Amino acid sequence: MRHPIPDPARPEGPSRRTVLAMACVSLATVPLLTPSRASAASARVTGLDDPAKKEIAMQLVSSAENSSLDWKAQYRYIEDIGDGRGYTAGVVGFCSGTGDMLDLVELYARRNPGNVLAPYLPALRRVDGSDSHEGLDPAFPDDWRRAADEDPQFRRAQDDERDRVYFDPAVRRGKEDGLRTLGQFAYYDAIVMHGDGGDPLSFGSIRERALGRARPPAQGGDEVAYLHAFLDERVWAMRQEEAHSDTSRVDTAQRVFLDEGNLDLDPPLDWYVYGDRYHIG
Repeated sequence: MRHPIPDPARPEGPSRRTVLAMACVSLATVPLLTPSRASAASARVTGLDDPAKKEIAMQLVSSAENSSLDWKAQYRYIEDIGDGRGYTAGVVGFCSGTGDMLDLVELYARRNPGNVLAPYLPALRRVDGSDSHEGLDPAFPDDWRRAADEDPQFRRAQDDERDRVYFDPAVRRGKEDGLRTLGQFAYYDAIVMHGDGGDPLSFGSIRERALGRARPPAQGGDEVAYLHAFLDERVWAMRQEEAHSDTSRVDTAQRVFLDEGNLDLDPPLDWYVYGDRYHIG
């Protein structure tokens, strides 16, 4: 997961798609759904958790994270991409510097004590919050790939942590906001990259700023207008970090689907990320 590190101030002036002329407000001032109304709204909205749509979501994220639609090949992926988060690895980019890789390896150790990655737990605890490789080099990347290639329990642990930390919260929040499949995916992709913390670049802050400009369907708003506001705020957050400054995963992918009115994320889908063309039939 790419948790944001800097804490920049929000620039003045409207974004390029001002769908509602409203000043950004605190989330506390936005009408919230009561538990009963949230549950009712969630029950009315299905989408990304449908198995076929979830498969599409995995492919879309993989196209942006790994330049490939073969997301299952990414269990063994590991490298330091130079973004200040240490090693990035696995199906959603678990990072040694942001805690989610540590949580994953701890889960794997509980399920399979004595596995090849368990000896790295002390080092993963020490490097959490930094970009350090101390105690991980030189063998950790090879052992990660070995675990992914040889042990289905490790692959299952990656799936379970992906769903617990990223996918399930994104889908749940999207349904509570009354969003259909595309909106739920926009939330998921944002949580994968930015995390769900409280800093200005996190998913929660992106959503808060979007709510200050447009209402989601669960609050009686227009879904397309709200999603444009959300994607505008997502692009702003991405541009605050050099490692994420290429916004094509939004501009020539999610925004394209939105402009086409494909709110259910139905194939065929055609999009570009980093200049590469992708297609799902």
